[in-house]
Amino acid sequence: MDRTFHPRSRRIAPLVALAAASALLVAGCSSSSGGKKSEDSGSGASAGKANTPRMTIALVTHQAPGDTFWDIVRKGAEAAAAKDNVKLIYSADPSAGTQANLVQNAIDQKVDGIAITLAKPDAMKDVVSKAKTSGIPVVGLNSGLSDWKKLGLMEFFGQDETVAGEALGNKLNSEGAKNAVCVIQEQGNIGLTQRCDGVKKTFSGKTQTLYVNGTDMPSVKSTITAKLKQDSSIDYVVALGAPYALTAVQSVGDAGSKAKIATFDLNKDLTTSISKGDIQFAVDQQPYLQGYLAVDSLWLYKTNGNYSGGGEQPILTGPAFVDKSNVDAVAKFAAKGTR
Repeated sequence: MDRTFHPRSRRIAPLVALAAASALLVAGCSSSSGGKKSEDSGSGASAGKANTPRMTIALVTHQAPGDTFWDIVRKGAEAAAAKDNVKLIYSADPSAGTQANLVQNAIDQKVDGIAITLAKPDAMKDVVSKAKTSGIPVVGLNSGLSDWKKLGLMEFFGQDETVAGEALGNKLNSEGAKNAVCVIQEQGNIGLTQRCDGVKKTFSGKTQTLYVNGTDMPSVKSTITAKLKQDSSIDYVVALGAPYALTAVQSVGDAGSKAKIATFDLNKDLTTSISKGDIQFAVDQQPYLQGYLAVDSLWLYKTNGNYSGGGEQPILTGPAFVDKSNVDAVAKFAAKGTR
């Protein structure tokens, strides 16, 4: 990638590169719903290539209804499951309490391993402890870089959200921005808060925070529109997810604003918007890789006793900038739903 930013990741780059290369050898299966709450076996898992005994792994995330980011995570997990002869059980809910219950369900089913997100880590302490007591290994992905070791997780796969925010703040400085609004779609989500805090730390201009209801896109659109009308000096909208960035494009038009848009995370439509110039750039954390590595790591642990990062260091999957200079290289993968 032409303009990749890799903070503090050189010591683990070979490991990540090797895992990424193997991920590209298998095809992911699409998710049927962006907001599926019920548990569901990953389609394609029966086509396993490994000759190791069949095992069951549960992936439990904080996916909100309609958030297609998690479809990409799930595709990566399904690809690893297919390769490793794993039955994948996927479940999700944005409510921390319900997510914890879903983890408890996985424990009750006596799965061989559990991969979880820690958007609200305090709510997951008890069930993680119960899983460990039951002898079930647990790894983290996406959210929880600051908490995975404290909770006793075996490994973690994701990006440092604070560092990613700092990188975006520096990028805004190079773009000459003066007044940015950071849009948080889920209050209390530690990873989203860390992103905006990181932006504030390095951005030399004014940074405002705007909370929206991420489960109600018409409300997201109207709230951003109202903010832009209220403050015409805002020259950058920083979204924390692809669907919200695409909605912000509409808000900018409705408000008659000249603000530009930057975002975290990618999907097919967002790469098109970058190509057209509607969105200036995105910070990619490679969600497909997060899902793939989480499942594959549990298989490696169960079959060969391996720990990625030695159980001490996280495996960083981002951040990396995607803009007009390199979007064409990424877009072909986004079109398949894997970036």
